[in-house]
Order: sequence, then structure tokens, then C-alpha cells
Amino acid sequence: MRSPAEALDLIRSSSPLLPAADEPVDPRLAGRVLAADVRAAVDLPPFATSSMDGYAVRAADLGDGPLPVAFRVAAGDRPARLPPGVASGVATGAPLPDGADAVVPIEDAEERPEGLVAAAPTPGAWVRPAGGDVRRGGLVAETGSRLHPALLAAIAASGVDRVAVRRRPRLAALATGSELVVPGRPLEPGQIYESNVTAIAAQAARAGAEVTGCGIVPDDRGRTESAFAEALEGSDVLVSSGGVSVGPHDHVKPALLALGVQEVFWQVAHKPGKPLWFGVAADGALVFGLPGNPVSSLVCFELFVREALDAMQGAPRQARPVARLATPIRRLPARDHAVRCRLLPGPQGMALHPQSAQDSHLIVHAGGADAIALVAKGEGDAPAGELVEYLPL
Repeated sequence: MRSPAEALDLIRSSSPLLPAADEPVDPRLAGRVLAADVRAAVDLPPFATSSMDGYAVRAADLGDGPLPVAFRVAAGDRPARLPPGVASGVATGAPLPDGADAVVPIEDAEERPEGLVAAAPTPGAWVRPAGGDVRRGGLVAETGSRLHPALLAAIAASGVDRVAVRRRPRLAALATGSELVVPGRPLEPGQIYESNVTAIAAQAARAGAEVTGCGIVPDDRGRTESAFAEALEGSDVLVSSGGVSVGPHDHVKPALLALGVQEVFWQVAHKPGKPLWFGVAADGALVFGLPGNPVSSLVCFELFVREALDAMQGAPRQARPVARLATPIRRLPARDHAVRCRLLPGPQGMALHPQSAQDSHLIVHAGGADAIALVAKGEGDAPAGELVEYLPL
């Protein structure tokens, strides 16, 4: 068996970098990964602005008597230069008139008929300088950054209207098993409702992939090969669940080998997920055979498939978050262990509270978890209070 670290290295090194294209800056780019640095097209802000409703002044002019208020400036105005010895009204976000070097907030001033009365401010007070956020040509976002709402807003505010982004990986998902039925249909004896493809498709979309197809395949050698051949057409990644062990009804591995998919590894020293299969098709498409138990499938996607999707989009490997165990967890002597938890505030920060039931078929119990604690193999317990990595769900 491969260790999880070895498996991840093999997956990353086998993942082709998808092509990039220039796209208009648009909210629909959320989740895409940048293929080039983004640099500001303008200073931001482009001109000095007021950060408060108040009065634009020369700081040195205050203190000798009221200052006449010569004019008022609103956002979007092009103000005249401020002459010496006068003030101007100014709104939040409005341009600071040339000649002014400070703003007096409206609550710190009194405007009388003869003019403005206020204490002299410090030069620069309540002024947002031109380029105070970023200078023209300055770095706004780095290659490999995944676009989120704040980053998209920063790019748009910097005057950039097109960015280079990686294509989304095209992913097909299949579930194998003659017992599986689409929800909504009546169950016959021995049948269960299919849930793995639902989870895989949702996880793939959250990881930035385009889900191109989903399906259920009965435990039949010929139909398995036919379904996998069809799913591989036009896909960058094929993810299946079930049928990767060595039983008489496990047809996934021989079907993939018959289709020319080269096995990279089979089995990982991890619970759940020991029977994980990974291979590469002749055209470079990645193929994952996940275990059929729904929780095993869920965990293996988060641990292994997501890494491939990130690598294909050019996203760098990220450090996993850590939190403290709220209670001890028994280590496994030969395998790392993924433990479903609730992440809750504790006296030393966020703490991982293991669920009482951890069997791999308990998908309803798993639906109440929001984190997967990653407990390294070893002897004895991982004690309460120990910092461990976790995967957010």
C-alpha cells in the first residue's frame, strides 16, 4: 500500500496543467484559478479622497478664526483648486481639492455664517492618498490564486477588465452497483438509493470542476467497460465509486485496463479508503476508482481527487488548517485515519469533536459533520488537546 503522502505526490505529478485563456472579469469567474499575475491598470484610489463627510482644508489655515466655506464637493465631482484661507465641504469618497491637505470630520466642526470653526487637524488626517491601496502596475493577485469575491472586486477596482484563467477540469462521475437506484423511484428488495455520485458531483463543483456527466453502472463486465469508455470521452477526470476491490462483482479495474488506462497505484494506507485506485488514460485523463461506501468515497475525494483538480488548475498545494482534538482518538497502528468531527469553539480555540459513529456506510451521520480530522498512524491515543490537521467539509 502507498502512504497517503506517496499517493498525493503521484497524483500531483500525474496531473496535467490545463490550458489558459483570457476571460472578461465577471462574477462567474469565481472559483477559477489565475494563470498569470494581475497588475493594477490605475492607481487605487486614482486620486486623493476624503474618508469622512466634513471639510477639506489646509491644516495650517485653521486656528486663526473662521474659514469661509468656498464650495462643496460630492463624489464624482471635479473640484476647483482650494485657495488659501478657505475651506470646502467634502463628502465621503469625494476627491480632495488640490491645495487641501486634510479633512475635518463634520462632527468635529461647526459651520457658522462667518465660516468653519474647528481645531487644526494634522496634515493628512482623514485623507485617502492616491495609490494608497495599490499603485499602477502593482501586484493585485498572483498566479495560482483562486478567484473569490473579494479578489474579483480588487481586480475590477484596479481597472483590469480581462484576466488569464485556467480552464475548468471536465469531470465525469459514475457509481457502480446493481443495487443502486436513482432517488425518487420505488425500491425493490435488495436495492438502495444512490448517493455517491451526488456527493462527487457536488464536491467537484466546489473544487472548480465542470461536471460533464453522472451515471449508475450495473455490476456487469461489458456494461462497465462501455460506460467507462463513454465517460472518458472528452473528460479530464473520471471518478467512479465502488467495484475496485477483488470480489467477483468488482469489474472496474479490468474494464479500465482493457481501455488502456495505466494503473499508477492501488490501495492506500488510510482509513477509510484503503482500496483507492488511480490511473492515467492514454490521452492523459486521470481516473480515480473510489471505494463504494459513501463515507469512504466522500473522504477519498477530499483527500485525493481535490488535489488533482487543484494541480490541473495550477493552484499550489495549500497547508491544511489545524485544530485541537476535544477528546482522545485511538490511533491505528498501520494506517492514517480520517475521523468525522464537528468543529466547535473551545477554551483554546476551535476544537474537533469526533462523532460517536464512524462506520463508512453511515452517510446520514456524516452529513452532520463539518470537518475530517486527520490522525496519523501509531500506537495508543492521539490525546485531547493535540493539534491535528483537518479537512473542512
